[in-house]
Amino acid sequence: MIITDNHMHIDPLRGRGLEAVRDFSSAGGTHFILVYKTAQDSEVEVKNSKGFEKAYDNLIDLSRIINKETDAKSYPIIGLHPAEFHRLVMKVGGEKAFEISMDVLNEIEKRISEGLVFGIGEVGRPHYEVDKDIIDISNKFLIEVLKVSKRLNCPVQLHTETFSEEKFFELGKIVERYGNSEKIIKHFSPPMISICEKIGIYPSIIAREKNIVKACEEGKRFLMETDYIDDKSRPGSVLGPKSVPKVTKKLFEKRILSKEDIDNIHRYLIEEIYNIEII
Repeated sequence: MIITDNHMHIDPLRGRGLEAVRDFSSAGGTHFILVYKTAQDSEVEVKNSKGFEKAYDNLIDLSRIINKETDAKSYPIIGLHPAEFHRLVMKVGGEKAFEISMDVLNEIEKRISEGLVFGIGEVGRPHYEVDKDIIDISNKFLIEVLKVSKRLNCPVQLHTETFSEEKFFELGKIVERYGNSEKIIKHFSPPMISICEKIGIYPSIIAREKNIVKACEEGKRFLMETDYIDDKSRPGSVLGPKSVPKVTKKLFEKRILSKEDIDNIHRYLIEEIYNIEII
């Protein structure tokens, strides 16, 4: 059985590293999307785009190690975390931060084109309260990301504030104008499957049993994730690495998810969105 976690962070510096991956595998997990955190987490100093380049290459190297030394298969994606972008704005000013972010986006595009990474993420807007100018410049950068995604036909994992129905339709309008909805994933999405299907994007649902059960009441067009942080100072945040396989198997036993549902959620949607073949 293929079981994929759509959003995991693995951090050998602050967390359990490969031990966490092995926990994922031991519970039945087979594949996961390895999501970039920040350059700061990679202990890289950022003065310009060069710092981000090094952090990205560190993640690519980590993915190679995971795929060689564990039973799980990882697919790295890289981005500019909204909190990281916010810090950059506060450090160098909005105009300079946007200039750096565009250089960074060029580096992201280069690594996607070379087949080294499989998408952009996580990017978007801060999930905490910020001034309107931060939201505006974050949206400005997001639009550029959507343009690249559409041009390369690659996925984007979005990190945003908590979403309501109104926020989803606002996002839908932005994506319709600048991007390709079939490649847009709302990370940490509420289980609002019908709305996401209506605007064409994919929700990625935190793998708590009640969340997945609620999602299933509206449909099976969703992905599952832990948003595992892998930080020893925050053990198990957001969920532990075993969560996606454990919840998937539990809901299969309860006949809430069928084998066909599991194949669709964990394999076929992942293949379609990320342009990969899972074997």
